[in-house]
Amino acid sequence: MDYITLIWSYLPAWLWVILFTIFLLAIVGIYDLLQRKNPILHNFPVIGHLRYLGIQLGPELRQYIVANNREEQPFNRREREWIETSSKGENNYFGFGTDDFIYGTGYPIISHAIFPYGERSFAESIKEHNFDIPSAKVIGESHNRKNPYRPRSIINISAMSFGALSSKAISALNIGAKLAHCYHNTGEGGFSPYHKLGAEVIMQIGTGYFGCRAINGKFDINKLVSIVENYPQVKAFEIKLSQGAKPGKGGVLPGKKVTKEIAEIRGVRSGVDCISPNSHNAFTNLKELIELIELVAKETGLPVGIKSAIGKKDFWIELANEMKATGKGPDYIVVDGGEGGTGAAPLTFADHVSLPFKHGFARVYTAFQEAEMTEKVVFIGSAKLGFPDRAITAFSMGVDLINIAREAMMAIGCIQSQKCHTDNCPAGVATQKKRLSTGFHSQLFGEKLARYLQSFRKEVLALTHAAGYWHPSQFTSEDVEIHTAIGEFEAISKVHGYKKDTINIPYDIYKNLR
Repeated sequence: MDYITLIWSYLPAWLWVILFTIFLLAIVGIYDLLQRKNPILHNFPVIGHLRYLGIQLGPELRQYIVANNREEQPFNRREREWIETSSKGENNYFGFGTDDFIYGTGYPIISHAIFPYGERSFAESIKEHNFDIPSAKVIGESHNRKNPYRPRSIINISAMSFGALSSKAISALNIGAKLAHCYHNTGEGGFSPYHKLGAEVIMQIGTGYFGCRAINGKFDINKLVSIVENYPQVKAFEIKLSQGAKPGKGGVLPGKKVTKEIAEIRGVRSGVDCISPNSHNAFTNLKELIELIELVAKETGLPVGIKSAIGKKDFWIELANEMKATGKGPDYIVVDGGEGGTGAAPLTFADHVSLPFKHGFARVYTAFQEAEMTEKVVFIGSAKLGFPDRAITAFSMGVDLINIAREAMMAIGCIQSQKCHTDNCPAGVATQKKRLSTGFHSQLFGEKLARYLQSFRKEVLALTHAAGYWHPSQFTSEDVEIHTAIGEFEAISKVHGYKKDTINIPYDIYKNLR
């Protein structure tokens, strides 16, 4: 014992640290050599772990060190920086010209007018009104719904569920939407207490009917009626047919994430996997879908729309013709591009199923244009449209409103770590782990979201004025040109093979903003 005490007192502390570290590494090395599940670790004990550490830290390393300003996907450094500075109310300008590849195939150029729209009183009035830009169309007006709805903002929050996102994140989105006068889509997870903080709301009806689900898992119209009677902020309903990340594929919220609170909101059992089927049981064909739409609209008095990723065109042709023949159908259509998606999905679904937004929207719009029905529907675009240039491109194609999701997530703190599906979001946005969201301040981040939305609309308005218009819906298919594979810039009308129909924007929108 005296010898051990002597050795302990003789050796310096730093040497003990080194010896202890060597001991731990030796244990790891012996384990690596004995295990047979991983040949890399067996053949390269200890140092083989560096490979997996590199894989785990790879997204962060590329994000901040390796990738250049325009290289990263799904959002590059320039895009994230613009969202971040806009949300903070800081200078979101960039100096020394563009570093983008303006001759790249698909690159859009917005045609400016020699004499821009420059009425100062109108611009100043817009500023006083929080840079609100109301929708040119009224949702539900063409079908004479009891309570039609004109959104106060052309930019709004897309569907993201409580369950996929934390309660604090949903709260921040709702607070931000309230401050920026936007609507907030609930996502398929149901109408939660965190959607009741003041913003106007569109409630989504998914394949699991969460929030309007009977005990047997069927659709329950009475629950929707009750929601409308008790919560006037609910302005419309949206039936989700599919989404850009995984069209035709159901989803699962693991049982460990299904808390008692989430279970109560969704109408399922806590601790049990919450499954979203890949199709609805309330309808199996187009006519039954329209019957459900009309039932919900009649019983609640609110407009009803549909959301879908785009694949085969025959459904949209049939829908447009059926609406023309019967005068019934959805009040709005959300076209979700394949490049979008806040939810987790199998790799092949994320990469190869569903058309990108521009091609998908063109397919839907032309189906309604051929039936002379574009004026009867409000078209909403979704999928990486949270930037002014992409928004203007969408408006020039025929979109009336824009929904944003991941850009809104980044405005409230998302760092694109791409760990949404693991429940280990380091920013506390896409997780149900309380320890990861303790540093998340809903009010503060809601205010950041509002500033981003206001900056977004301000730049959209500036581009609108530069093109000689006062409302983004006035953009035509000739106002945006696309760089083609043969090295020329062609108008969207030529690239996608159609011209957007003219929209008559009510004068009262202009007058009320003055």
